[in-house]
Amino acid sequence: MSAEEPEDPLGVLQRWEAAGAPWRVLGRGRDGLTIGLFSCDGGEEMSRFTSDQPELVAYVDHRMR
Repeated sequence: MSAEEPEDPLGVLQRWEAAGAPWRVLGRGRDGLTIGLFSCDGGEEMSRFTSDQPELVAYVDHRMR
């Protein structure tokens, strides 16, 4: 499981969503958001990353309202 920030964190999250798989915010801190990407059945965490990319933070904040 990788915790490194991907080159395009928002793109990764949007592709994950488009595939119908769930994700969750696992934490918020000075380093940004930690996002967990889960299997389609919602059980197993497949990957995670942390990013402070402003577009990602805005996207997640909008989706959580």
